[in-house]
Amino acid sequence: MAGEDISPESLTGRLDTRFIGQKVIYFPKLPSTMDVARREARQGAAEGTVIIAGEQTSGRGRIGRVWLSPPGNITFSVILYPDVSNLPYLMMIASLAVVRSIENVTRLKAGIKWPNDILIDGKKVCGILIENEISGEKTTRAIIGIGININIGGMDVKGSLVPVTSLEKEIRHTVIKTDLINNLLVEMEKLYLRLADGESIYREWRERLVTLGKEVVVIAGDETLKGLAESTDSTGALILKLDDGSTTRIVAGDVSLR
Repeated sequence: MAGEDISPESLTGRLDTRFIGQKVIYFPKLPSTMDVARREARQGAAEGTVIIAGEQTSGRGRIGRVWLSPPGNITFSVILYPDVSNLPYLMMIASLAVVRSIENVTRLKAGIKWPNDILIDGKKVCGILIENEISGEKTTRAIIGIGININIGGMDVKGSLVPVTSLEKEIRHTVIKTDLINNLLVEMEKLYLRLADGESIYREWRERLVTLGKEVVVIAGDETLKGLAESTDSTGALILKLDDGSTTRIVAGDVSLR
């Protein structure tokens, strides 16, 4: 629904949160919401400030990939200032917030492909990027970037490691973007306020992973590894059982099924 009217007022006016989403900065078209969020954070933006773009033209995803979002989809970034000890859980709360909100609004069943892609029936519907800046023992800023495919029309999906879909393609009717964004921000704040109970967040995130128990190929930097996605640890790292029987811990990488 590319023509849906999105404005800060349409999001904050009925948003039941304490701080996440209480300030929204909206741009009809923007090179990158992450760039603007980074600038706003440096200028002292309030925690929970959200930067939303109706269209993103030159964003960057994980491992420097181009992250484009044509009109009609959802792209936004959230500025947070968590304790350093809670940084490993940001990926988990972001993924869980997306999964919960998709299920709440569309009734579709969603899962998480390690580390932070959201899938519906094995097809990617959302990508998440986390950017942290640390100074000594203090988090200067943390920014969560989220891109959700609402309408796949006009999207360039070449180069994706998994099939790509959109919410409207899966449910075959219109998704009200403001409803989904509002629900997602509420779920994110619920989880963020539970960061002190990181173990329960980790357990819920792990239960939602669709990668575990699968034979996978992992591209981690310049290295390509093959094996069984055996488990994860409490920081979210993937425990990969290699073909020779040894195990290795993967902190970041791209995963595809063998």
